[in-house]
Amino acid sequence: MTNLGKKALIKSQSSKRVAWVSALAKPAVGIAASLIMLPVIFGSTPVMAQKAESTPLNYGQLIKKVKAGEVERVELDEAEQLAKVYLKGQKENTPPQQVRLLAQNAELINILKERNVDFGEVSSANSRAAVGLLINLMWILPLVALMLLFLRRSTNASSQAMNFGKSKARFQMEAKTGVKFEDVAGVEEAKEDLEEVVTFLKQPERFTAVGARIPKGVLLIGPPGTGKTLLAKAIAGEAAVPFFSISGSEFVEMFVGVGASRVRDLFKKAKENAPCLIFIDEIDAVGRQRGTGIGGGNDEREQTLNQLLTEMDGFEGNTGIIIIAATNRPDVLDTALLRPGRFDRQVMVDAPDLKGRLEILKVHARNKKIDPSVSLEAIARRTPGFTGADLANLLNEAAILTARRRKEAVTILEIDAAVDRVVAGMEGTALVDSKSKRLIAYHEVGHALVGTLLKDHDPVQKVTLIPRGQALGLTWFTPNEEQGLISRSQLKARITATLGGRAAEEIVFGKPEVTTGASNDLQHVTGMARQMVTRFGMSELGPLSLENQSGGEVFLGRDWMNKSDYSEEIAAKIDSQVREIVNNSYIKSKELLEENRVVLERLVDLLVEQETIEGDLFRTIVADNAQVADEQLAVPH
Repeated sequence: MTNLGKKALIKSQSSKRVAWVSALAKPAVGIAASLIMLPVIFGSTPVMAQKAESTPLNYGQLIKKVKAGEVERVELDEAEQLAKVYLKGQKENTPPQQVRLLAQNAELINILKERNVDFGEVSSANSRAAVGLLINLMWILPLVALMLLFLRRSTNASSQAMNFGKSKARFQMEAKTGVKFEDVAGVEEAKEDLEEVVTFLKQPERFTAVGARIPKGVLLIGPPGTGKTLLAKAIAGEAAVPFFSISGSEFVEMFVGVGASRVRDLFKKAKENAPCLIFIDEIDAVGRQRGTGIGGGNDEREQTLNQLLTEMDGFEGNTGIIIIAATNRPDVLDTALLRPGRFDRQVMVDAPDLKGRLEILKVHARNKKIDPSVSLEAIARRTPGFTGADLANLLNEAAILTARRRKEAVTILEIDAAVDRVVAGMEGTALVDSKSKRLIAYHEVGHALVGTLLKDHDPVQKVTLIPRGQALGLTWFTPNEEQGLISRSQLKARITATLGGRAAEEIVFGKPEVTTGASNDLQHVTGMARQMVTRFGMSELGPLSLENQSGGEVFLGRDWMNKSDYSEEIAAKIDSQVREIVNNSYIKSKELLEENRVVLERLVDLLVEQETIEGDLFRTIVADNAQVADEQLAVPH
């Protein structure tokens, strides 16, 4: 930028500042002018009033009227040098005439006495003094109020500065969370471990008699929504001991030493109220590995963690304090924090199984009007992988939909709609009958038909053309049982069924007419095939793990670049194996659809007409078609 341009920019900025200051100054000037005018307004007589009170009499005329007997009463105000004259015969509400007096009024007073006119002396000095005092108070009181406001703010600032290093933990002498162990379901193993901690606090003699000691810490580990914080609330509600709760992020501040000071203050309060419980939610915010990150870690966070390690199990110890912490990132925690003596127990709180989901649904269905025809077990079977939070949200969405439809109880229709909404998003507007609608129908039926024809694939739950979220059509598959491990044949079946949509488009419309609708399918297929080769050892390369699943290692003090554990030759073989798995699955998918072209067309026509086909009806149609085909082959030609 040239010097001329810089000067113009500085001039523009300075003019903006001047305009800003003048804009701020205008209200202040207006307020000051108003305050200055107050004495004038209150101390002077209004112009209209002066006009109304102006008198046509002068001093000489007043003497003439007194001599003529036309005056009834006169009030003399020596302070104002005015005489208020009440004439005879004037109306009751008529204001008196005002006459300006002289410095010496002996002649007027003598004539009033001679004519026996009622007169007296009045003074407005007291009223004027009162008005002046009021005006002065109107100036003083706002100033006093402003001074008190500044004084209060400075006092609060100083008190905040003194309390800055104090712990922000919420303290309850007897926690009333409203949650008991009976309100927690689906995590029975974790619940048993934590019930034992409560028993330690209530009946320590049962364990100390055999030499057992109270565990110092319990770390709850699990994905979001599985009930870690809910378990902590249940412990607080059952233990009947003082309870401190705080989040890990509340320790860390931008000011050096504040986090460590808050840790010390927290444990000081806890020791004063021992035995007690401390719950630290999201402990990974303060307990991350030390010495990590590019160019070193955050010194303030590391000081906080060091203080936490010392307080949990240091030189002095903390008898009678049990620490319960929760995190969904145990991989980033410092190893010194995880050792026994600090966290003696690490309790896994994982997604519930079928029985756990059923128990969770029963808990959340207590306060909802569920139709007797609704089977909670069927809902539990339809929701594999759902956490406790997901199931609670599912029933809540169903209840909201029931109220919207003005029904008295939640039926299976609302449950189905809630499942679809939670899994795929909000329902969109259905497509009109057009080429695009038929193309989407072929795509979705291709997925469902290939998955149904493969014996190792999960059964189809529903096929629909109703858009949800960003998807124009959806196909649901629901496993019959909980799957902890997945076989090679199941993975290949999933890849083949996922490619069924693109295969159906190519068979019906030809290669030039295939669409971008399979982009997400292709990403998913490529990822599964690559994991089969590099992580699961399910290819011709043999049982080798060539890649690990990790991300963000640079922020954990690890390698800046992901180092390859294999040569370029092996990388080419990996790409070749991935391509071979995908191509073979695609060929298999096309063969299945070409062999069942008749049922494909029948299902597409039915889907375009009804927009949704349930899994039972879909499987029935496929089975009937297979039976007809077998009968045709059995008949001799």
